[in-house]
Amino acid sequence: MESSELQRITNWLIDGARSSGGPAEMVADVCEHLVGAGLPLWRFGIFIRTLHPEIFGRNFIWRQGGEVEVGTVDFDILDSPEFAQSPLRIVFEQGLEVRGRADDPDSKRFPIINDMRSEGVTDYVAVPMPFLDGSIHATSWMTRHPGGFSDDHIATIRAIMAPLARVSEIVSLRRTAAMLLDTYVGNRAGARILGGQIRRGHTDTMQAVIWLSDLRGFTALSDRLPAETVVEILNQYFDCQVTAIRGHGGEVLKFMGDGLLAVFPIDEYVGDAAHVCARVLEAARESRASVDALAFPVGEIIERFRFGVALHVGNILYGNIGGGNRLDFTCIGPAVNLAARLEKIAGRLGRTVVASEGFANVCHHGWRELGEFPIAGFSKAQRVYGLAEEAPVVMA
Repeated sequence: MESSELQRITNWLIDGARSSGGPAEMVADVCEHLVGAGLPLWRFGIFIRTLHPEIFGRNFIWRQGGEVEVGTVDFDILDSPEFAQSPLRIVFEQGLEVRGRADDPDSKRFPIINDMRSEGVTDYVAVPMPFLDGSIHATSWMTRHPGGFSDDHIATIRAIMAPLARVSEIVSLRRTAAMLLDTYVGNRAGARILGGQIRRGHTDTMQAVIWLSDLRGFTALSDRLPAETVVEILNQYFDCQVTAIRGHGGEVLKFMGDGLLAVFPIDEYVGDAAHVCARVLEAARESRASVDALAFPVGEIIERFRFGVALHVGNILYGNIGGGNRLDFTCIGPAVNLAARLEKIAGRLGRTVVASEGFANVCHHGWRELGEFPIAGFSKAQRVYGLAEEAPVVMA
């Protein structure tokens, strides 16, 4: 490969690969530029570790003449036989370059090279891609060229690694920031924060359904079980709700001990109020069934659980609230306060799902009026509704 061609590709990467539309397109462009410049590349992989509670990393696989395949792997991969026998394990753990020629008997210790041999691969090299924070990521390069990669080819691969690592790190950092914000504050809030909505007091008014739930008997549970066990119970309990909430268009804003605050925005993108409220009620029913089915063994005892959820629809202030340089992206307003009061009433009535009059009037799905109740902070008593299908349960 001519040095001028390599420099042109390097400059393009240093400039941020601006002509590419995204990570997958960038991978394809890099490979096609290198092939066009004389590198006999047949297959390329880039493997980026992520900062995510469930995902170990992402991979982008390019093959000559094909589309870039994008995938993710969870942490179970670290305990798999495939990873144990992979050249990438050496790259990740030791930061070393690994090469395996198809005609080299020593390469038989790597199953992937045996597999690729059947596709005509003659040479394989895995190269570490260090980021500035010290973390090690990886690339893999394969060729069908007779005799494998030449010394000049290997030199080209090594020369391209530094600019490829820099642009990959920038893309990865932005994605990591988005994923962490999604994990800790929710996807809509995360998008707004990344979009620049970061100043205290920067809020928007939004019509939404408010979901506020609570685990029954949590104080007594915390008193008699070890803290580690309580945390595990809470995680499983929240799983029962979060999956249903997100599956029906909601966003979890906050976990407060055993409490959960979520919102389901009502706007032109997700349908009218009746449509959104119907989805919220379906999420509540799914959560109820999941919590009812939750059984947690503690010694010889099987712990069972009940929860309550209050549903209300109204306008909320949604945005940055806090003090000094410590902000929280959350929602406030009388509608949120009413939902919190309704959840306490649900506990007193032994109900799982209760709704405000506003929610019940929009969502006509078998509600039964439970009475009028004075609400602290509100001038008028509020009508509260429960599902006709539910019978009240008296907590011991």
